[in-house]
Amino acid sequence: MPKDTEFSISKSTFEKLQLLKKKMGFDEKGWDDLFNLLLNSNPVQEPHKNDLEKIFEKSHYKNYEEWVTNFALNLNYIWKELSAKELEPSKNDKEVIKSAIVIGAGPSIKKHRHLELLACSDYVGSIICTDRMLIPILKAGITPDKFSNFYVVTIDPVQLLKKFYDDEIVDLYGNKIKGIFSTIIHPSVVERARQAGIRIHWLHSLFDYNEGKKSFNQISALMVRAQNHKSGLPAIQTGGNVGTASWFVAWQILKCSVVGLIGINHSWDEDDHWESIADHCKIPLESIKNNPEYKKFFPEIYNPEFNCNCVLDPIFLYYSEALKEFISRSPSRVKTINATEGGCIFGNRITCTTFEEFLKNYKN
Repeated sequence: MPKDTEFSISKSTFEKLQLLKKKMGFDEKGWDDLFNLLLNSNPVQEPHKNDLEKIFEKSHYKNYEEWVTNFALNLNYIWKELSAKELEPSKNDKEVIKSAIVIGAGPSIKKHRHLELLACSDYVGSIICTDRMLIPILKAGITPDKFSNFYVVTIDPVQLLKKFYDDEIVDLYGNKIKGIFSTIIHPSVVERARQAGIRIHWLHSLFDYNEGKKSFNQISALMVRAQNHKSGLPAIQTGGNVGTASWFVAWQILKCSVVGLIGINHSWDEDDHWESIADHCKIPLESIKNNPEYKKFFPEIYNPEFNCNCVLDPIFLYYSEALKEFISRSPSRVKTINATEGGCIFGNRITCTTFEEFLKNYKN
């Protein structure tokens, strides 16, 4: 094969490529540098998808028995308390909230002072915070006194999430906060939320519904309908994390047509320590350093929307690919706006902008 290969493209296509090259900071570099980056920027290559899913399942689905136990212990409360369906706006409601902000815990939220911007804004849409961010955003002045449509979401089944509700400031505002909880969360977590006065709303998190009648999703849904919730609870996919679940809550439960994202990085910054990255996905650091096979699971990608590089590990690879696929397949009425200003969530049907611009354009 010859060293140099000639091919033809239209003038308009070449002009678009030149603009892209300049936008991505390759104005002074060769075309090979740009194309090599673009060709290597897709982190999930087909041959590795099965390996990626295996790593994720090993990390997340090993506590299946605990999930069933949690559901059994929650069941009496589920029968007595509200369904998340109660949060859906009425068809006759003239004051339907059209936009929501989902608040995750990604590093960009501090880097760009997003909590301060939101606290000082006159935004009137829904605030949907992931459980990890509940205490920080309340302390930042983002409270239900100022933002009346205030929700917190928990979907993970581990007991340590109790600490996200265990603070005096949660007790202070709890009775004005609507909580959205998966039926498999640890009972001590939801009990702490109850103690703070948070009003509980239940839903199912989907994870094995593809197994049909023998799936736990199917069996637990039948048990819930045995009392009070005759039509069952809403069920959402979660993508394995509360940030993606909150995105689903925004449009599927609250029926918002515009969903803004902040703190949803689903990646590491390029200068983060490898010790933290390895610990997150439970892979020994020495294995990553010494085994070339592991490197395919830790790609560094360039985000042209926010002009930044980020690193993905196997867990974030799974999260980010799932969220991007969900967004691409969401109803046409739903507009997803990533105002995170970092991370790897960009692509089909994702509008990227600064958070300041989001607040200016969608405050009402």
